[in-house]
Amino acid sequence: MVNFRLPPEQIPGVLEPILRQRLPSADSARIRNWSPSPRGFATETFLFEAADESSTLPLVFRRPPDMSLFPDYDLLRQVLVMQRLADTSLPVPTVRWLDRSEGALGTPYFVMDRLAGEAPSDYPSYHVAGNYYAASPQHRARMWWGCVDTIAAVHRVDWRALGLEFLTMPDCGTRPGEQIVNYLDAALTWAAGEQPPTYRRAIEWLRANSYDPEHVTLLWGDARMSNILYSKDFEVAGVLDWEIAYIGDHEADLAWMLFLDWASSEFEGHPPLPGTPTRAETIAYYEARTGMTVRNLRFNEVLAAVLLSVPLLRMTSRVQLPPDMNITGFCTTRIEQLIS
Repeated sequence: MVNFRLPPEQIPGVLEPILRQRLPSADSARIRNWSPSPRGFATETFLFEAADESSTLPLVFRRPPDMSLFPDYDLLRQVLVMQRLADTSLPVPTVRWLDRSEGALGTPYFVMDRLAGEAPSDYPSYHVAGNYYAASPQHRARMWWGCVDTIAAVHRVDWRALGLEFLTMPDCGTRPGEQIVNYLDAALTWAAGEQPPTYRRAIEWLRANSYDPEHVTLLWGDARMSNILYSKDFEVAGVLDWEIAYIGDHEADLAWMLFLDWASSEFEGHPPLPGTPTRAETIAYYEARTGMTVRNLRFNEVLAAVLLSVPLLRMTSRVQLPPDMNITGFCTTRIEQLIS
């Protein structure tokens, strides 16, 4: 347990001499333009530049949040995933270094390169603001298919050859379907103690409908438009946020993407923007790109809604929110739609 946590505004002063030692030819570099990232909440993230008289290097600093949102949160986990995906076709950031000690900053942390590009908006959703909203229907379709192509590329990775076995869950059971449901059951109890009835029903429904996946693949875990950086030509330039990567049924990532798109459009009371492919078109495209059939999407969408509810219930139970603020509402609504 750490005795202190360095305030964000004090990090650059402590990090700067470390950066000069860690980066080649950076002995005179200064940290500039330190600012919190507008995206992500599972890991505390800051953007900055290492600059000297001749060059500027855009970088990212990440450390665990003040309050963990997952019971098995591990900074090393996401670093190892990115490092082992570095030689694949997936454009993941290069990790410069990881410090697992609590040291001068009070927490573990890592520094990685900042990739160029812009991610679709999270809040407000990309259907009402940001680069996806501003794009033409043709370019929106390109962005959407780029996200599906990225998911397909993740699922084609030979995770055993890359040494990603540590993403399995042997402590939660012997089979992938059993493992993820057992994990969710324990995670819900960890997050909120006494959960709303909908989530208990969801766990019971998942147990009753569990199956052995036809394909077991690497899962991105947080597969969505807002975790992709797009170039000005609307091509995929970066794939971000690997905190909840795991090994399981390939359909889980596709379900996560579709569930969050529903939450960003229909749940909010407006249709998807023109150019956004339909659910059926997305499934058919994914099957064509991977050669893997989608058979259990309903199960995996329930799974996605329960998994996303874990950090949200954790925040709700630990932070005093206004009585009218229900941040798990979209998860609850989708679960009830799917299992009723």
